[in-house]
Amino acid sequence: MAFELPDLPYSHDALADKGMSRETLEYHHDIHHKAYADKTADMVSGSEWEGKSIKEIIKGTYDKGAVAQSGLFNNASQYWNHNQFWNWMTPGESKMPSEVESALTDSFGSVDKFKEEFSTKGGGQFGSGWVWLVKDTDGSLKVTSTENGVNPVCFNQTALLGCDVWEHSYYIDFRNKRPAYLSNFLEKLANWEDVASRM
Repeated sequence: MAFELPDLPYSHDALADKGMSRETLEYHHDIHHKAYADKTADMVSGSEWEGKSIKEIIKGTYDKGAVAQSGLFNNASQYWNHNQFWNWMTPGESKMPSEVESALTDSFGSVDKFKEEFSTKGGGQFGSGWVWLVKDTDGSLKVTSTENGVNPVCFNQTALLGCDVWEHSYYIDFRNKRPAYLSNFLEKLANWEDVASRM
């Protein structure tokens, strides 16, 4: 299986008027994401993981523990995370379909309460990591946060929405204001149609 850098689903400047600059996307996609793709491909080649899917590699190396996680896991998980991340943002209207609104209201009490929990978990993630809306193994919706590249695949959960809270994701545009970045993500960038398609 080839681990190649996917094209962005929009131009580098498509999100600029919504708070994510061309410079951020050039660094984040063209440099950081490409490095994860290249390193994953190099590390898989000739290894026991050659021919496995990206999810099999993530889950298998995560389950093997800290030694396995230090190399291939970190790159493979971040490769997968970013493959999703670009699709979780839209240059179009960030409009929430009724089925997503209903599911969030049922699970969290209201859309606003979901957004508050998502922002609180993301803002409180110490150091690098991600914040997620997941469908858990019992079918319930939950907000989780994970360190570094750890993702819902590790726990057999379905990732419905995720936001990268590594500093390279927001520092050019928001400096150290991670809460403002998360608020902007939820209000202006989130692709709720994509979320609906994953539910």
